[in-house]
Amino acid sequence: MSLDEDLEQAVAGGSGAHAGVRRARAWLSRAVEPGTIDLWRYVEDVGPVDAVRRLRAGRAPEPIRALVGARVDEDATLADLTRAERCGARLVVPEDGEWPALPLHALTLAVAAEPVDRRGQSDRTKAPVPPLALWVRGPARLDELVDRSVAIVGSRASTAYGEHVAAELGHQLGERGWTVVSGGAFGIDGAAHRGALAAGVPTLAVLACGVDRPYPAAHGALFHRIAETGLLVSEWPPGCAPLRHRFLVRNRLIAALTRGTVVVEAAARSGAQATARRAQDLGRQVLVVPGPVTSAMSVGCHELLRDEKLEAVLVTSAAHVVEAVGRIGDDLAPPLEHPSSPRDGLSDLAVRVLDACPVRVGVPPERLAAVAGCDVVEVLRVLPALELADLVEWTGTGWRLRPPPRRPDGSGAAA
Repeated sequence: MSLDEDLEQAVAGGSGAHAGVRRARAWLSRAVEPGTIDLWRYVEDVGPVDAVRRLRAGRAPEPIRALVGARVDEDATLADLTRAERCGARLVVPEDGEWPALPLHALTLAVAAEPVDRRGQSDRTKAPVPPLALWVRGPARLDELVDRSVAIVGSRASTAYGEHVAAELGHQLGERGWTVVSGGAFGIDGAAHRGALAAGVPTLAVLACGVDRPYPAAHGALFHRIAETGLLVSEWPPGCAPLRHRFLVRNRLIAALTRGTVVVEAAARSGAQATARRAQDLGRQVLVVPGPVTSAMSVGCHELLRDEKLEAVLVTSAAHVVEAVGRIGDDLAPPLEHPSSPRDGLSDLAVRVLDACPVRVGVPPERLAAVAGCDVVEVLRVLPALELADLVEWTGTGWRLRPPPRRPDGSGAAA
C-alpha cells in the first residue's frame, strides 16, 4: 500500500488508521531534521497525518514546506520500517503506550517558551524540541527503562581515571536498579555502558545515526550487547549517517530521558558540558565528578561546579548520585564512615594525660600531672582506663605510651 493510501485510511478512521499514523511519523523522521521548532508545532497543530498530506500536496505554509525542501517527494517509509524490522528495531511514536511521555514532557514545556518568530528561536542544535518519533532497537520497553535512569557523559579522549570512575558508577547504579543512559561514544560513554553491562543490567544508548549503523564502528560489539538486553535509540531512520550536527541535536534527548546527568570528564569545550546545560534547562539535576586540577580533561567539570547558576552537585559515588536524583527520604546516601581510633570518646583530662606520656621512658604520675596541668589524683583516676585501652603501660618505674603492635613479620610497627 502506498503512503498516500495509508494516510487516506488514517483520515477515514479505518483499520489502517494506526498504521497510517506510524507511517506518517516515519516519513517525518526522514523528511525533516529533528530539533526543528516550527515543524514540531505544525505537527502538533494539525496532527502527523494531515501534516504529511499537506506537505506532499503543497498545501502546507511556505515556511514549513521550506523545511522539507527536496525531500518532499521522497518516500522511504516502507524501506525504513522493513530495515528496522530486519535488525530487531521498531518505531515508537507518541500514540504508543511505550512512549516515555512523562520525561519528554519537560521538552514540551521548554519549547512552549520559544518565540514564534524564527529569528528569536534557539539554534536547532540546542532547541528543546520533543521528538516526533523514536527508532528503538532492543527487547526492553522504552518507558520502563527510562523510568529510573541517569545519564553518564564525558570526554571521548578520557583518561584512565575517568574511565575507571565511569565504569564504577555504571556498575554500582546498575546494581541499585538504575538504568545508565549515554551516547555510546569512545571514552566515558563506552566505559559507563560497559560498567552497567558488567552488572548484568540493561543500558540505553542514544545515537546520532541509524540504530542499525554502529558508530563508532569499533563499538559494534558493544552496541550488539546493549541491544541484547537494553536499547539503542535514535531519532533518525535506519541507515542514516552520523553527521556532526546530529550529535549536538541528540544531547537534549540524553538530558530529557533521565532524572539527572553525571559529567565525569569534560574538556574546556565539550559535548558533555552542552548536555549538562541542556539538563539544567529542562529542570534536571546536574551532577559532576571532580578530577585532578592538573588534568585538561577535568577543566569543564570544574567550570560546571563553579557556575552558581547551574547549581551542579559534586558526586564521588553512585550513592551520591542516587541521593540527588532518587526519591526523597528513600535514597539517602549512607553517612561517611570515618576510621575509628582508641582516642575516640576520651575526656579532655584523659587526652591531656595521654599527651603528657613520653614515648620511651616511664615517668611518675607527679610528672604527668605537671605536664598535663592537673592534680596527681586526677592522673591516677584516668591511667587505669588508658591502660585498659592499650594506650599506656607501666614500665616498672613509671608510665609511658604503649608502643604500637608490630607487623606479623616483625619488621616494624604497623601503620
